[in-house]
Amino acid sequence: MLTINPKDLKTSEFHSYLLGAVAPRPIAFASTVDKDGNPNLAPFSFFNVFSANPPIAVFSPARSGRTGEQKHTYENIKQVPEVVINVVSYDMVQQMSLASTEFPKGVNEFTKSGFTPLRSEMIKPFRVKESPAQLECIVKQVIELGDKGGAGNLIICEVVLMHIDKRVLDANKVIDPKKIDLVGRMGGNWYSRANGTALFEVEKPKQNLGIGVDQIPLYIRNSNVLTGNNLGQLGNMEHLPNKEEIVAYRNSGAINEAFEIYGSNLDKLEEHLHHLAKGLLENNKVEEAWKVLLSFER
Repeated sequence: MLTINPKDLKTSEFHSYLLGAVAPRPIAFASTVDKDGNPNLAPFSFFNVFSANPPIAVFSPARSGRTGEQKHTYENIKQVPEVVINVVSYDMVQQMSLASTEFPKGVNEFTKSGFTPLRSEMIKPFRVKESPAQLECIVKQVIELGDKGGAGNLIICEVVLMHIDKRVLDANKVIDPKKIDLVGRMGGNWYSRANGTALFEVEKPKQNLGIGVDQIPLYIRNSNVLTGNNLGQLGNMEHLPNKEEIVAYRNSGAINEAFEIYGSNLDKLEEHLHHLAKGLLENNKVEEAWKVLLSFER
């Protein structure tokens, strides 16, 4: 394993490692204005939300690694402590990237990137019409993390109004991840798209405690077939099937064929059953997978 002390590398080199390792990162496409009302639009991937009550978002426009100068976004916020955080969908990622160009101060990135400005309802900066969700924010605090190139500035914002394109909502008025089609920032020129096969569900831990991986029988825990993810699914069960349920499952014919084919070779039988259980787990049939696994014990 490569071990790195940040003090041993140039800031730009360590920055590259950080961006490659801490990813994907959501993108705050930040719209601000200066004291004269001139708009600025820039993306920042040092960003997330940190509270729902009050609703708080934080992003960080860092000092230039080359010159140490502050970003125009930071300067604007010091003059007018308001910002719209626009989320970035796949359909707008190329225009967003264009807006990240270090244009001279006073250049309107809405115009340069071809985005449509929309007036906000509670603050001065404009929203990006093409963004599927827009957060109107009041800046509550700015924390400067350093005075050298690469140093961040934490912009702590309270969301005072949120706008969501109805086209990205499902029937229950919840944001559908497939419809909103967000992108995340990786290292270098790379992005990730939160859609298609990249999307998957993980069942949340039970309200009643799951048994935990440590309570899974050792012969299952040491399986050469099941992965750590599979063990995590198995450990999320609140209780295991009882003996009667396991016998009934086996007698139903679900796995009789496996015992008929591999009954004389216990190693092969165990491996086959673990493959069957793995397939069930991949389809989130956790209880049935447990019945398969517990139908055979060394």
